[in-house]
Amino acid sequence: MSAAATPLRFTVETLFPDLVVGWTREALLGRAARRGLVDVRVNDLRRFANTPTDRVDDAPYGGGAGMVIRVDVGANAIDEARAQEPPADEVILLSPAGEPLTQRLVERFAGYRHLALLCGRYEGFDARTEGLVDREVSVGDFVLMGGELPALCLIEATVRLLPGALGDEESHRQDSFTTGLLDYPEYTRPPTFRGVDAPEILRSGHHAHIVAWRRAQALARTRARRPDLLASAELTPAERRELEAAPDTPPASDDA
Repeated sequence: MSAAATPLRFTVETLFPDLVVGWTREALLGRAARRGLVDVRVNDLRRFANTPTDRVDDAPYGGGAGMVIRVDVGANAIDEARAQEPPADEVILLSPAGEPLTQRLVERFAGYRHLALLCGRYEGFDARTEGLVDREVSVGDFVLMGGELPALCLIEATVRLLPGALGDEESHRQDSFTTGLLDYPEYTRPPTFRGVDAPEILRSGHHAHIVAWRRAQALARTRARRPDLLASAELTPAERRELEAAPDTPPASDDA
């Protein structure tokens, strides 16, 4: 497959570049980079400090534990990302206070040419930095030591949607959340393991029955584990009626 004419660029601003660089060189993400589908560039935030010691942080006004990354450091990194060619379509601050990273959001990102990702550390960035970015994104209701892992989550989730990034072009279309539902369960050899059989229907060779079974399992799994997703899931009228008619019915087993 030929390389993409214009790879999707990610510019990652971080105090720990090695945390990001190593990850982006491995597995499918590394392969996508080598094939010209994605271009991940990693900047050390210290070079934006403009001080003799390259110090990026300072004590918080008002007192308190920890250090805060200065707003001028964040602003300098953001200004450079916006001045690149192509300029950043969005500058994103990875933050527990941001909007949730969802499949719908990464589908939007996959259509961009350039995303700049700002990774905080310590007590985060000076709050004035928030007014300089386009979006804040969170990967969950918990706090990590920095924004590098959330940035890598965003990069992986986005890159796998690019044509040619996965070995099977249909793979991501069946993923959890793509249609608003969790994915159906998968099985492979051996057919029986420790007394538990893989579902016979999956070995039947009857494609239509397999498709129907998988859809039913996806609905059952979602109702059991993430019922909150059902309100906005892509369901047929018949599926909606079935769920409304028996909301308390125990879901089908994965082994059915």
